[in-house]
Amino acid sequence: MTVVTPDLLRRFDVPGPRYTSYPTADRFVEAFGQEDYILALQQRKLGTAAKALPLSLYVHIPFCESLCYYCACNKIITKHHERADVYLRYLSREIDLHTAHCGQGQVVSQLHLGGGTPTFLSDDGLRELMAMLQRSFSLAPGGEYSIEVDPRTVTVERLAVLAELGFNRLSFGVQDFDPEVQKAVHRIQPAQQVFDLVASARSLGFDSVNVDLIYGLPRQTPESFDRTLAQVAQLRPDRIALYAYAHLPERFKPQRRIVPAELPGASAKVAMLARSLDAFMEAGYVYVGMDHFALPNDALAVAKRQGRLHRNFQGYSTQPDCDLIGLGVSAIGRVGATYSQNAKTLDEYYDFIDQGRLPVVRGLALTRDDLVRRAVIMALMCQGEVLFEPMEQAWLIDFRRYFEPEMELLREMADQGLVRLSDEGITVTSMGWFFVRGVAMVFDRYLQADRNRARFSRII
Repeated sequence: MTVVTPDLLRRFDVPGPRYTSYPTADRFVEAFGQEDYILALQQRKLGTAAKALPLSLYVHIPFCESLCYYCACNKIITKHHERADVYLRYLSREIDLHTAHCGQGQVVSQLHLGGGTPTFLSDDGLRELMAMLQRSFSLAPGGEYSIEVDPRTVTVERLAVLAELGFNRLSFGVQDFDPEVQKAVHRIQPAQQVFDLVASARSLGFDSVNVDLIYGLPRQTPESFDRTLAQVAQLRPDRIALYAYAHLPERFKPQRRIVPAELPGASAKVAMLARSLDAFMEAGYVYVGMDHFALPNDALAVAKRQGRLHRNFQGYSTQPDCDLIGLGVSAIGRVGATYSQNAKTLDEYYDFIDQGRLPVVRGLALTRDDLVRRAVIMALMCQGEVLFEPMEQAWLIDFRRYFEPEMELLREMADQGLVRLSDEGITVTSMGWFFVRGVAMVFDRYLQADRNRARFSRII
């Protein structure tokens, strides 16, 4: 286990972005609206270079039957499943609005259904959704088609329906197997239920099964989390996503039900992270980066080895550069050098579509400086290094002159053992991986300018 000093803990126990994008979503502005987004879609349709970019789809299903106290996602708690029928009708209309501008039959190589709980939809609802997507887009053979699954909402029979519909990747929300932790976050799901579903997914031929875990939840200790780690190693999913819990009760109302005194401290969270790294790598997983692990033959681990790893709004991705169309309430997209986000409430989302308008309420057109810094931050987050020469050739800059103030800050980090600086570039050390978000923050011009980090989760 890597020893993290108390001084480093104090220095980096600060809020910071996860960098699923740069600039981060809090920098989106309302001045960016439907017209800007339509222009980006049309440029994709008309431009030969943009046309060659892979296309990814994200569909947000906001509904959940019960509330998990830790959740920071955009969700609607309801047991009225008929609300999903109305939502699907509006999704169909939003898809039509997209294809009117980007063209029918665009080839899609990645599809992800997130939420909320996508498996809130009935089997017929899922069939309807996939049919409408296939009418408007061309789903490429051999693409990655994934769906987030709450184990409490599916059976073996339902998994068979997902396979029949073309999904080849599943992500099970586990968070923690400890019953006391599950009670504290209002999410009870026996370990055996998850083990049975994963075994069924394998027998049905799914290409990849992911398990989501969260450390830093109430009543967790390094020792209790060790037991969960051992169970996950026994379960042996193809991928593991390990997230730090972000306690932001002022922003996310459900988190106010969590007892702050039951939350583990920063040193306990670092211990959980360190033990997780050791446990998963000892079990044969490749440490893909920050919060992702994969078995060596999984596509994510292969992409890491081949330098094709990228980071997008769903985390690490196998596609190094792709456009992303976000569909549904609050969905975020990236087309060309723009980001966009849909309306966050159902009423507003429905109102836009009733007016025949795309429901984009904010976004951002990236500057050249944004693009340069995004390339640096993503290289750090994905490969753990930035090589000066390729970056200088790609962006026609003198790296050390362009980033002179940033290099000064990195020298301090080098003295602390977090990065290595050489004539060739910047490399994140094994110690530095604990604080890689902090390393990336050095290159965040917006963050360095205002220092207002309270809206982010803590790095540790």
